[in-house]
Amino acid sequence: MTGKIALAAGAAGIVAFAGYAFAANNWVEISERGNQICIRSNNIPNHATGQFPNRGNPHTMHAQKINVCVSSNPRKRNRASGTGPGAIGIALNGVLIRPGTADYWDPRSPRGHSRNRGSGWNLEGMGAANLLGIDSANAHVDNRGKYHYHGTPISALKTKGGTQVGYASDGFEIHYIGSKAKSGYRLKKGTRPSGPGGRYDGTYVEDWVYVGGSGALDQCNGGMLNGKFVYFATNTFPYYPRCLWGRPSSDFRRM
Repeated sequence: MTGKIALAAGAAGIVAFAGYAFAANNWVEISERGNQICIRSNNIPNHATGQFPNRGNPHTMHAQKINVCVSSNPRKRNRASGTGPGAIGIALNGVLIRPGTADYWDPRSPRGHSRNRGSGWNLEGMGAANLLGIDSANAHVDNRGKYHYHGTPISALKTKGGTQVGYASDGFEIHYIGSKAKSGYRLKKGTRPSGPGGRYDGTYVEDWVYVGGSGALDQCNGGMLNGKFVYFATNTFPYYPRCLWGRPSSDFRRM
């Protein structure tokens, strides 16, 4: 994007920009400030959501004050860095992207999982969707009332504005091109040697392994598109980048 960009949806009606239409209760503004792209929003999506609270998610969704900036000229470093369970980026509709979770297998917890990392088996958001109350847009709500995506919200990405769906916190664009983007991750074969046991079925992050291969995206779900490096949102694990090649913006630390 070039120049100054501003888009918002107010109390009534629908505002469209570059093919993106935002429902009346969604508000987002995207602008370029010097060498940064800044996104402000209320974190309310432009599409229908599930009911919250629900059986797997006890939280209520609330509007938020989101104000983050990313580099408009990101540089790819030689080594990728991890992202943890926090936000790795933000969608163009102003909703945070947080594919990881802070929950681990915990047989002592009534729910079977908790934030105790002792087991080493980290719940995968989409693999454990029923346990975490994920809705049909592949999102749910955290304890602060923040609605956020764990997987690709297919219905929300059917726009006429191209393939970009968001920005990663390091400034690289996130694009969705459906099955044309091939994840390099595969489910491990056999059964888990410890922890919850059972067959590797995608419930835990540790059920997956990066194998790469011809035409596959890199370990951070990155690759080239029209001559430039971007990340991809994919229909299968890891759904969004779980590591970053650029320097992440500190604005996302609290997200």
